[in-house]
Amino acid sequence: MRLKTSLLKEPKHKDLVSCVGWTTADELFSCSDDHQIMKWNPVTSETTRVLKLPDDVYPLDLHWFPRGIGGKKQSQAESFVLTSSDGKFHLISKLGRVEKSVEAHFGAVLAGRWNYEGTALVTVGEDGQVKIWSKSGMLRSTLAQQGTPVYSVSWAPDSDKVLYTSGQQLIIKPLQPNAKVLQWKAHDGLILKTDWNSVNDLILSAGEDCRYKVWDSFGRVLYNSQPHEYPITAIAWALDGELFAVGSFNTLRLCDKTGWSYALEKPNTGSIFAISWSIDGTQLAGACGNGQVIFAHVVEQHWEWQNFQITLIKRRTMKVHNVINDAVDLLEFRDRVIKASLNYGYLVVSTSLQCYVFSTRNWNTPLIFDLKEGTVSLILQAERHFLLVDGGGLYLYSYEGRLISSPKYPGMRTDILNALTVSLSNDTLAVKDKADEKVIYIFEALSGKPLGDGKPLTHKTEIVEIALDQKGLTSERKIAFIDKNRDLFITSVKRFGKEQKIVKIGTMVQSLAWNDSCNILCGIQDSRFTVWYYPNTVYVDKDLLPKTLYEKDASEFSKSPQIVSFVGNQVTIRRADGSLVHLHISPYPAILHGHVSSSRWQDGLRLCRFVKDQTLWACLAAMAVASKDMSTAEIAYAAIGEIDKVQYINSIKELPSKESRLAHMLLFSGNCQEAETLLLQAGLVYQAIQININLYNWERALELAVKHRTHVDTVLAYRQKFLEDFGKKETNQRFLQYAEGLEVDWNKIKAKIEMEIAKERERAAASAAGRSSVTVQQ
Repeated sequence: MRLKTSLLKEPKHKDLVSCVGWTTADELFSCSDDHQIMKWNPVTSETTRVLKLPDDVYPLDLHWFPRGIGGKKQSQAESFVLTSSDGKFHLISKLGRVEKSVEAHFGAVLAGRWNYEGTALVTVGEDGQVKIWSKSGMLRSTLAQQGTPVYSVSWAPDSDKVLYTSGQQLIIKPLQPNAKVLQWKAHDGLILKTDWNSVNDLILSAGEDCRYKVWDSFGRVLYNSQPHEYPITAIAWALDGELFAVGSFNTLRLCDKTGWSYALEKPNTGSIFAISWSIDGTQLAGACGNGQVIFAHVVEQHWEWQNFQITLIKRRTMKVHNVINDAVDLLEFRDRVIKASLNYGYLVVSTSLQCYVFSTRNWNTPLIFDLKEGTVSLILQAERHFLLVDGGGLYLYSYEGRLISSPKYPGMRTDILNALTVSLSNDTLAVKDKADEKVIYIFEALSGKPLGDGKPLTHKTEIVEIALDQKGLTSERKIAFIDKNRDLFITSVKRFGKEQKIVKIGTMVQSLAWNDSCNILCGIQDSRFTVWYYPNTVYVDKDLLPKTLYEKDASEFSKSPQIVSFVGNQVTIRRADGSLVHLHISPYPAILHGHVSSSRWQDGLRLCRFVKDQTLWACLAAMAVASKDMSTAEIAYAAIGEIDKVQYINSIKELPSKESRLAHMLLFSGNCQEAETLLLQAGLVYQAIQININLYNWERALELAVKHRTHVDTVLAYRQKFLEDFGKKETNQRFLQYAEGLEVDWNKIKAKIEMEIAKERERAAASAAGRSSVTVQQ
């Protein structure tokens, strides 16, 4: 990826340009020390003067009023705030009329920023004050009073906190009084610029120590650049939070959100004092010290999938390279390309007006449809459909271009969604809530309605990343997520009434990804790369989970690597310096998943015997238990030396009725409640009581016996024997009440138990005979 820069031969401004700001992707406003405000069209290179400021007013900062406020979607911004050296800020319309000028600070007003909703404006000045104003320019509060000038200010993503500079310090101050203020030393020199992104919640800072840094919202440094030759005078995030730009003397740099640099340009501009990104994130403009305005387009983005590599070579042209046969295709578009995604055999490209869907089998005839809203900020693909996210909502389309659904949820803000907070599979869409970060909304893909009982999934701490598995039945769909403590959890998305268990399967997880063709999960965990070959094991046999993992030392990936993709048996990881590393994992677990999903158990056994790998046998054991295939489970457990479990499975196989066998398989997986329910529904009350006795759930066993008026003496007898074995006396009032005047006769109890077993055998035989007679009639 690189920047393609353009400058006019002669500058249009006669003095340094102090600030720039885009209204639409094709219109930019610039302000200069020559007191002119100019409007630019980068496509035609036309410029027009909008306003001439008084000679004693020098503009310092410009920020457009946010679009799409209060339900009314404006196609473009209509007014902006301009801060100036005379201690005022000015509200100016797009046509160049000064709506209002407000005395704001003693000395120059160094920066001004609207919040994301457009309900408040923050200004900072040479007098060290941070002030909050209403939309109409009325003073609401003085948030802070510093002893030193405040050079830069940014809003938090929720507009509830303000970040500002104070010498070498960065300060995050909440709007509510008495809330805790976060302050830390960020640079060794004066901090000149900051920016806080609403999508990824990361902070940028740049200063006179010639470095730029990336921070999280707790003030922890994530990236610290090498020192540049000159102080860094401008820094700005692209709206989607994937890229940022850095400006210095004759220097313009494009960086990834993690800090490393994609491209470095050395234009003849003097210092770049401000950088503004267009709303679609495809281009940026810089305010230059020599009176120029520099325009730069982001080109040469790459997308890879299997044997295809696609590169954006110009704003409207993509090159497709098939590495197998070296075939090259050029794709031309009517408008400039904004976003693209390549996966599952399809390339989805959004331009400023249309969406194109190409099949990798045929690059000549794309499917084209018009977009409802303007700029697409995110494209996600699943095997059967894809999701487009723009300022207006979430839209799910089939690869034939048909709109499938448009899910909605309370307080929906689509401008802050990214690939970590939205996940898509063939039947399910999951979205992390921004208002309450412990909540995930889960929708049916085809209808757009909430899944299950309609309640969202709620975790006990804030969630940072979510991912849905891609294969298998909808009823078994799983979601994996990482919370703020960097713990990895997995749970089912189908939720009806009873609380589904959310199970922890990993700690210190930095990044995760599901495989595209089977439900294998990989993640970077502390200093290890881990693959969970069958994550569902936690619901089947928790003790078996460590045996189904593959682990590899991850120190070669350096600090904080990210998983880019997990396609087939290849994992692509991006290191902290931006380089890509490809890892190959064993192909056999994926083959085993394929055999099991189509119930080819003999093929699965044959594969395990051929490979002779304990991990594979452990996966097969867990898969067999999940599918209630006891014969395969017995062989697999024997292969990994779990003799106690082999014996238990053997005892299950000898049980007379199908219901009993199923209940004991559920017990094997730790689902006691479901096992009991199954037995009670089948009318096997004694068996339900007996499993509670075996688990020492005495209270529940007695409750069932009293409720169904049977085997109360059996429960009391086993309880008495249990207490005698430990030399204890009965203290439970309920048991004392029922034991009063009751003599325990073990012969009688044994006879009753044998009778129950005989009854169960008869029922099993009768139902088997009934089934065989039906088969004969057919």
